[in-house]
Amino acid sequence: MRILIIEDDDRIAKPLAEDLRHQYHVVDIARDGIEGWEYSQAAEYDVILLDLMLPRLDGITICQRLRAAKSNVLILMLTAKDTTSDKVIGLDAGADDYLIKPFELEELTARIRALSRRIPETKQPILNCGKLQLNPSTCEVIYGEKPLSLTPKEYLILEYFLHHPQQVVTRSALLDKLWEFDRDSGEGTIRTHITNLRSKIKATGCKENLIETVYGIGYRLTSEV
Repeated sequence: MRILIIEDDDRIAKPLAEDLRHQYHVVDIARDGIEGWEYSQAAEYDVILLDLMLPRLDGITICQRLRAAKSNVLILMLTAKDTTSDKVIGLDAGADDYLIKPFELEELTARIRALSRRIPETKQPILNCGKLQLNPSTCEVIYGEKPLSLTPKEYLILEYFLHHPQQVVTRSALLDKLWEFDRDSGEGTIRTHITNLRSKIKATGCKENLIETVYGIGYRLTSEV
């Protein structure tokens, strides 16, 4: 999933983002309300973690704007305010869930998993390309009977390819879908990840080059002959 964290406290935002990235999510961080609103309009997010009290534009207003714009993004509101009236205000503004600070990362990620079950696309069957299999439910990848140990970014790239078999995937599409706004990336970064991914697949005994380079454009996942 692609997740947006709108939170001005880096002590919360940074460890949360890293934890979610290790769980194979693409995560952006916005540190004030205006930046958060701009991010929410620049990409399609599955979940937004939204602090209630933000500089420049508060979380309630952002939530109301998103719902007024007919956005169906799942919103989990984070706040230090724990009165019933505050919860009601947040939920009435359009939030899907509400979590009180301070919280444990385990509880927050469990809430995100619960919210994600509302997204039909997350209930996916095992993805296949010949002997290559990826299970989105467990994040396990195997070739034949041999497991592949992938980095989060390698996993996301392979998952994207398996969702678009035989299609040419451009480098710009990979950057747009799988890289965060505030992280340096480019074609060199993509080539490095693709090279590593090919090496790991080959190490399992695969004789074919499953990820074909389409020169000047991008890559294509091919079936074994």
